[in-house]
Amino acid sequence: MDPDPTDLVRSGYDALSRHYRGDDETTEQYDRWLSDVLARLPERGNVLDIGCGCGVPMARSLAAAGHQVTGVDISDVQIERARSLVPGATFIRADATTLDLPPQSFDAVICLYALIHMPLDQQPHLIHNIARWLRPGGWLLATTGQDAWTGSQDNWLDGPATMWWSQADATTYRSWLTHSGLQVTDQQFIPEGETGHAQFWARRTITSPH
Repeated sequence: MDPDPTDLVRSGYDALSRHYRGDDETTEQYDRWLSDVLARLPERGNVLDIGCGCGVPMARSLAAAGHQVTGVDISDVQIERARSLVPGATFIRADATTLDLPPQSFDAVICLYALIHMPLDQQPHLIHNIARWLRPGGWLLATTGQDAWTGSQDNWLDGPATMWWSQADATTYRSWLTHSGLQVTDQQFIPEGETGHAQFWARRTITSPH
């Protein structure tokens, strides 16, 4: 029997958490995104970080700036590290596609390189939920697939684990965001190696999602 893709993602990040990102690691790319998130938040905003990893750098920086941060990740190791590295935030070990959170709870949702590790048929429902969880006028920052692809890679990051991805193309993601009641205000291409990802800023409109 083929391994469950969700289990591959969980076990992959469990095995390679510290190799993927060190305790104090940051990048110019994340610094720029962080500044953009901070500029859009009210004072002491509520932020949901889906696929928060070890909490570095986004959750830690947002919590240090005085915001209430809830991080969600499927990896036990990532969540254990996040709780240690960012004691001022709340972290939940969960599959984001099964989350049940109160409507209009967050001023912003961050979802960086996380959707692409979830089964494709569950991603539109999660995007719809994100729209529900956002307060009117709230923001989503998400990185998604640029091109459609589903597959796995053995010895990911030259380590002992297999990693799995499933992504639609950028046009499809834009459609899913719009149909969920989010207004796309910016779309960029983020290069990575020979390919890259799409990045979206989208805002919850005043009317409720369907």
